[in-house]
Amino acid sequence: MARRTKKNIGVIGLGIIGSRVTDNLRRKGFHVFVWNKTPRPTPNFVGAPAELAEMCDFIQIFVSDDDALLEVVRQMAPALGPRHIVLAHSTVAPHTMRTAADIVERRGGRFIEAPFTGSKVGAEKGELVFYVAGDELALREARPVLEASSKQIIEIGEIGQATVIKLATNIITGATVQAIAEALALVHNAGIAPEKFVAAVQDNASYSRTLEMKLPKMIAGDFEPHFSLKHMLKDMQIASRFGLSHHLELAVSAAVRDRLLEQEQRGHADEDYSVVARKYFPEVLPAANEEVNLELFEKPPPVEPAATISSMGEVAAAVAPIADVLASSEPSSAAETAPQPEPAAPQPETVAAQAEPMPQPQVAAEPETAPHSEAEPVLTNVIAPVTFISSEPESAPTPEPPAASGPEAGAVEKPAEDASSQSASEESMDEPARRGLFDRLLRRDSGS
Repeated sequence: MARRTKKNIGVIGLGIIGSRVTDNLRRKGFHVFVWNKTPRPTPNFVGAPAELAEMCDFIQIFVSDDDALLEVVRQMAPALGPRHIVLAHSTVAPHTMRTAADIVERRGGRFIEAPFTGSKVGAEKGELVFYVAGDELALREARPVLEASSKQIIEIGEIGQATVIKLATNIITGATVQAIAEALALVHNAGIAPEKFVAAVQDNASYSRTLEMKLPKMIAGDFEPHFSLKHMLKDMQIASRFGLSHHLELAVSAAVRDRLLEQEQRGHADEDYSVVARKYFPEVLPAANEEVNLELFEKPPPVEPAATISSMGEVAAAVAPIADVLASSEPSSAAETAPQPEPAAPQPETVAAQAEPMPQPQVAAEPETAPHSEAEPVLTNVIAPVTFISSEPESAPTPEPPAASGPEAGAVEKPAEDASSQSASEESMDEPARRGLFDRLLRRDSGS
């Protein structure tokens, strides 16, 4: 059995990578203590990050995101001192890494930024690649700890820069897997066996370690997590925000992010990030309650809804012309029920056509094809105006002929010349004479 080193190692975070790094450290003879937010039945499990810091000189942190990293560092801070070297392996925003370094250094400790590349298999074999930044003396002291689970250590520069390198490499990895998924979909829909594609791409300049690892598993529908979708999605979101902060349009990163987000919303967050292939092959190991072919943010076509607030104006605008046509094309009842001007003092017996008709309300006729314009109104059901002539003719028509009552109110229409001569003579008569003349006329008419 390998001898143990004098200094203890603390590991925080026992996920896919942290648990395997712990195993490698123990195999290499390091005395390791661990802590995880969710307790695990593992040797040397302690109760809190601060307790771990009290027992260990080197502390490796494998937590998932920015908030978790800062929370752990703040919990350890009271127990930190000059003997401590804290190694942060999380992929977080560069400014988060600098904030964590500042907390550690304020307590007198030293901080190493050390994101890595390599998945579950690389961690098991001790073949991770670390991108490191920080104090050179601290790096030299921590190198044996890093070498226990890695095949290469690449020094980058200042704290924050190693994270940028990690984000850049993940953009390529994520885009490669998305490209594999799309290429497989193209080949499949053309009716070509996937083995033909594998044979072709192996001798292509695009062939890479990512293709070598992911392509066979994507064809088989094997999405056992080696690097989970939720973590790749987090990295793509960080990369997109970092690009925006430098006024860069990262279109490919945004496309990869959206495809990852789509599968996360379908319940595949804990599967391998190559699960993006499910978009094109939904029949391969479908997840429970998964809605097949559901695009990002797209909902199933709903039943045609009633008019909404936003569509009320459009509906009203479309209906208004129809309502106007219906109103203008009402049958003659509209004209019949419309109020007509009453003739003044109508007489019951004698009627005659008036030479100049009185103004009447105009009603548009019912159109056969289209309503008439306002410039050419069509009149319908117009009754010719009439006037009643009394026995007291006037020399000229007046708007209000004198009202008369009684049996002498009516008279038989006479020729125009008789009426004019009578009118001249009657103007000089007094009332008794006029009545006498009227009586004689009635007797003459009744005798004839």
